[in-house]
Amino acid sequence: MSLGPRRPVAPACTLCGEPAVIHQRHTGRFLCGTHLIADMEQRVSETIVSRQQIVPGDCVAVGLSGGKDSTALLLLLHHLFGSRNDIRLVAVTVDEGIDGYREATARSAEGLVRRLGVTHITVSFGELFGDTLDTILKGHKTQACSICGILRKKALVTGAERAGATKLATGHNLDDEAQSVLMNVLRGDLMRLVRNSGADSGGRFIPRVKPLMYVQEKEIATYLMVQGVWEDLPECPYAIHALRREVRSMLSELEYRHPGTMLRLLENKKKIETAFSGNTGGEPVGRCRECGDPCSGRTCQLCRIRHSLLH
Repeated sequence: MSLGPRRPVAPACTLCGEPAVIHQRHTGRFLCGTHLIADMEQRVSETIVSRQQIVPGDCVAVGLSGGKDSTALLLLLHHLFGSRNDIRLVAVTVDEGIDGYREATARSAEGLVRRLGVTHITVSFGELFGDTLDTILKGHKTQACSICGILRKKALVTGAERAGATKLATGHNLDDEAQSVLMNVLRGDLMRLVRNSGADSGGRFIPRVKPLMYVQEKEIATYLMVQGVWEDLPECPYAIHALRREVRSMLSELEYRHPGTMLRLLENKKKIETAFSGNTGGEPVGRCRECGDPCSGRTCQLCRIRHSLLH
């Protein structure tokens, strides 16, 4: 008598034998939900400590878009520091004004901060720049990601300043960082490749730190699913215009065929940073002659955008 097709058996966790939820191809390990959470918490903690990203006395502004990366970041930082009195967390959400997209992610962000009891600051493009991103980009949609990135960075810094933050934490993961390395190589932008935005600025700007920089995007997604906080949110409608989209597809294929590719890219970036440390051949960071913000030229990118697009 036929019993029908057999159900596939889930691989066992390498550490405990329970059903695995993810295969870390770069380590060869299968991990169950419990050990994935523990592994991510340990790696993020090690990244923070080894790079001195967060230290006692810090007020950390956590960029919270409501998407998966920033949600995982706030959850992890709250787990690590939420009960400490010497480190304070403040969530900062930027409302760019993207119709049909930002509303859903903003609701997700608001729900998370209420659940965790974290102070929440929202900064909008309309408040800072006089218009929503949708309006600003009329006739310039192919430049969407470049323009939005510059404006969003200013908005995040503004929120961090309002919070009295000493550090600005963003949810950039290993995939994001590896993509940035490859994009800077493709563009021939060596100085951007070796720039360390998390270094002590001597008070010129709030250092930006990336606690998830060694965690893969798929690990973050699985981490949220295991904890029951995954939300299927819309993708930014302007993402189709980004060079990053093409680089992401190419790197994902390389990572699948050659596990560890993204990690090696990031390690090589660190070697280049070390080799260039103390190098003065690049343009030093100064102040924008118009707004006073830190920049490497005479006029910052934001002021150039103000002249060409903002009224």
